Amino acid sequence: MPSGLRRLSNWRRWGLWALLGVLVVGMLATLVYLAARYEASVAQAHVERDVADALSDMRAALTRNVQELQALQSGQHNPQQWRSEAEALLRRHREWVSIERRGPGLQVLEAAETPYRAPVFAKMGRANSLPDVQQACVTARRLSSPAYSRSHFEPQSDGLGLELMELCLPEVQVGRLTGFLVATYSLSDLLATQIGPQMGRTQEISFTEADGTRLAMYGLARRGSKVFTAQQLLDLPGLTMVLRLDSWRRTEPDLFPNVLTALVTLMSIALVTVLFMLAHDTRRRLRVEQDLADALAFRKAMEDSLVTGLRARDLQGRTTYVNPAFCQMVGFSQEELLGRGAPAPYWPPERAQEYGKRQAVRLTGGHRPPREGFESVFMRKDGTRFPVLIIEAPLINAQGLQTGWMSAVLDISEQRRVEELSRASQERLQATARLATVGEMASLLSHELNQPLAAIASYASGSMNLLQQAPACAPDLQVAMRGISEQADRAGRVIRSVHDFVRRRDQAREPVSAGALIDAVLPLVNLQARKLGVEVEVRVPQGLPPVLCDRTMVEQVLLNLARNAMQAMDEARIPEPELVLQVRATPATEAGRRWLEFSVMDCGPGIPPEIQRQLFTPFFTTKAEGMGLGLSLCRTVVEQHGSQLVFEPNQPQGTIFRFTLPVQEL
Repeated sequence: MPSGLRRLSNWRRWGLWALLGVLVVGMLATLVYLAARYEASVAQAHVERDVADALSDMRAALTRNVQELQALQSGQHNPQQWRSEAEALLRRHREWVSIERRGPGLQVLEAAETPYRAPVFAKMGRANSLPDVQQACVTARRLSSPAYSRSHFEPQSDGLGLELMELCLPEVQVGRLTGFLVATYSLSDLLATQIGPQMGRTQEISFTEADGTRLAMYGLARRGSKVFTAQQLLDLPGLTMVLRLDSWRRTEPDLFPNVLTALVTLMSIALVTVLFMLAHDTRRRLRVEQDLADALAFRKAMEDSLVTGLRARDLQGRTTYVNPAFCQMVGFSQEELLGRGAPAPYWPPERAQEYGKRQAVRLTGGHRPPREGFESVFMRKDGTRFPVLIIEAPLINAQGLQTGWMSAVLDISEQRRVEELSRASQERLQATARLATVGEMASLLSHELNQPLAAIASYASGSMNLLQQAPACAPDLQVAMRGISEQADRAGRVIRSVHDFVRRRDQAREPVSAGALIDAVLPLVNLQARKLGVEVEVRVPQGLPPVLCDRTMVEQVLLNLARNAMQAMDEARIPEPELVLQVRATPATEAGRRWLEFSVMDCGPGIPPEIQRQLFTPFFTTKAEGMGLGLSLCRTVVEQHGSQLVFEPNQPQGTIFRFTLPVQEL
């Protein structure tokens, strides 16, 4: 097993144990946390209930106080009697610091102070709190019911102060406002009198504003860091305050810790047992996994080292496995191939139906592939086709049942390329040998035919001399003998040109007019045209400049092209065959050089596409008696003049051969 894999396995094993340890600790911590949360929720619920009870008591007390003040207000008393009853109320209610009877303009008519502390307004005067009284009385007058003012701070002579609140009750007689009754509350005394002493021993209760600012407090000072807070809104006419309760007591649960301890103990025992069993099972699994990993690594190394493509298919034709060599061969990834049925993405579309039928026969078991394999054609992802050799065998599982087919695929495109190169090389060697033979034959013919041609020319000259002595039939015979002499001389020039061409000598070029080139081959062309019934048309404009060329070889090119055209029309049995020899000037090139274009046009059957690719190949011919060198030599001659021999279809039918010759520069 590789060291990297072994380290990874060890990390996995220790990671599993660490995970289990974290799980145990997490479970225990979770249970403790849940117990603490339960305790906190119980304590918070107690605080919520206490503040709700305190708020209810506070509302009831304030309502009773309003009723007692209304009783004081409704009686018909003289000032002394009113004052006596007001002082009695102040002795019963420590939360009041003063009771005042005011007129409609809020002027003080009667006033009584609490006997439990020094006069509250002695230092700053009552006028300092007049705006708060006005606020409460204006609200009470608008609501026609008791109303409270916002709390205000009143400094005292001892350096401390009190947070006070004004309660105003309007006095109405026969629908007419006659005055107000104003009672001043001390918020701290209100808390002390209305909150039970038991609550004050374990908690702190206070009045606060909406933003949390404390106005008055009562109870035990803060102890410890465990604080439970509850708040209730005290909404009074003209005033809104928050009643807040902070508790530092701890409510010890009784039953829950026992259940928690038992649960934690049982879970710990269960987890330790599971850990022990898991450790034993893990050691056994590690041994099996190590053996399996070694086998998989060995197989993977073998698959990656193969250059042969492997492909597995199930009995339904779906691809179940491909190795990297196969993916690289066809250009598709494993994700694109696995699970795919027919047609496979690497099948050429034009052969998909054929391959589908072959696969269907294979899957039914009706035909077993040959052991040596069979050739096929696959398609790469970019669309290129390539030949392959496929060797298939049944895929047998551990139970001896066939589950599909396993294929070994070999790319034989390189083998085919080498074979094609060998064949082409062999053909080139054969062509070279034949060219050498042709060269030897041309040299031999030029050597052997020069003497008979020279003898013919000599005999023709002697005959002409003798004819001069017999004037009766001299004119006609002289013309015939002169023709014999000219053609013999022309044959000699042709043989010499072919000999020089085969030996690759520089050809002598001379300025020749386009009309002279056409006129030189026209008698021979007309002779064959009369035999085949072909109409010949010559199109040579006047005033064309002369061209610089090897006259003899260019004449042979024109003659060869014209003969080929007439033979093609004769073989196709064209009803009215016509041959056109045309010369025209082409536009000057960018370098200022001028050319004349020679065209040979026929109305024959045209050149089939399969022949066009091999038309200029040496020794390729469609004629039974031809050698296949005519067009190849014509193209070579034209290329030696710096041009190209091209062909194109003629309209409505036929073929046009074109080439250009350079104009002689003056």
